[in-house]
Amino acid sequence: MNSKKQWALKSGIALALAITGVIAHAEPLQANVIHWWTSGGESAAIRQFADAYNQAGGQWVDNAVAGADQARATAINRIVGGDPPTAAQFNTSKQFHDLIDQGLLNNVDAVATKENWAAIFPQSILDSIKANGHYYAAPVDIHMPAWFFYSKPVFAKAGIAGDPKSFDEFLADLDKLKKAGVIPLALGGQPWQEKITFDAVFADVGGPDLYLKVYRDRDAKAVNSDAFKKVLASYKKLHDYVDQGSPGRNWNDATALVIAGKAGVQIMGDWAKGEFSAAKQTPGKDFGCFPGFGPRSPYLVAGDVFVFPKTDNANAIKAQNLLATIMTSPQAQVAFSAKKGSIPIRPDVDMNQLDICAKEGIAIMKDKSRQLPNPEMLLSPDMQGALTDVITNFWNKNQSVDDAQKAFASALKG
Repeated sequence: MNSKKQWALKSGIALALAITGVIAHAEPLQANVIHWWTSGGESAAIRQFADAYNQAGGQWVDNAVAGADQARATAINRIVGGDPPTAAQFNTSKQFHDLIDQGLLNNVDAVATKENWAAIFPQSILDSIKANGHYYAAPVDIHMPAWFFYSKPVFAKAGIAGDPKSFDEFLADLDKLKKAGVIPLALGGQPWQEKITFDAVFADVGGPDLYLKVYRDRDAKAVNSDAFKKVLASYKKLHDYVDQGSPGRNWNDATALVIAGKAGVQIMGDWAKGEFSAAKQTPGKDFGCFPGFGPRSPYLVAGDVFVFPKTDNANAIKAQNLLATIMTSPQAQVAFSAKKGSIPIRPDVDMNQLDICAKEGIAIMKDKSRQLPNPEMLLSPDMQGALTDVITNFWNKNQSVDDAQKAFASALKG
């Protein structure tokens, strides 16, 4: 480690210790952290936070729970049951706002003020983590859930020269992949994956205005429009390009098909890059990535946060503040993002460690006109669940576009 990096690390640790009031040679601040990052790339990423926390005088106690829904349920049950973890993972969304409303979370205002979060983080993230004038979560990444990842050797074999610039070009490329004898579209047939695939199509085919009218405004006229009907029809066309093994498949197993050259392309969040990285594949050489069709495609903003369950224990509060400081620090952000496939939640970082896909994402995020909040930032968990049910039903059953449109409109009414 060169002197500059040593100085940066020591400075970051000193700041963390100053904020939390930790003194040298004190007992390590134990932090029990619930998260759902269990795949190869995810485990490597969360280790970056754990190592940084331990170096800063803490003791990270890892509590990985496979599956996002299961991990959130575990955290909520422990909070309600009086045995709260120090921190728990949620998505950058409204998922944890009920906990805020019930007074079950501590705020991290001291860290947010010291670190000037209000001036650094994107507004859509601030809107998610802040309520009633207080900061209740530490954001740890920005994910874009609608990237397109493809095998460069498979594309070359199929005679596909470059990234598609429209949805119609994408369908034509999928036809070429089918003729080449590979799985055109690697899809994990689970409801959440079918929903993010739909949202990718919605953002690109429907455009930002229609997307926001539906998800943010719940505009009945927009949902019942011919433009939204076209979105649904376009989405269902993709069904012709998935394989029979798709239903129930995990997302990382779908990524593995692309990595192995058995499938052409996968629509997935940029966390999939962690799997490519773990397989020693290089973006631009072994696989390609594009965030949508054309240079002005919308960029869906999503991500993950850690919340801090209510406690009056002084050491636990110090541990929570130390976690919030470490997780959002420039050094840990870059180390984590390089493994996770995400981009940092702050722009003032050294991008040299990040890959070409991440650098493209960071460049796009500078253009606020291309940013679109993911649906979970705009809808309650119950509403998001109801719409996911509509989409997965449409995908898996022989349902007409008209009937799907009516079901979507009904679910959106709540």
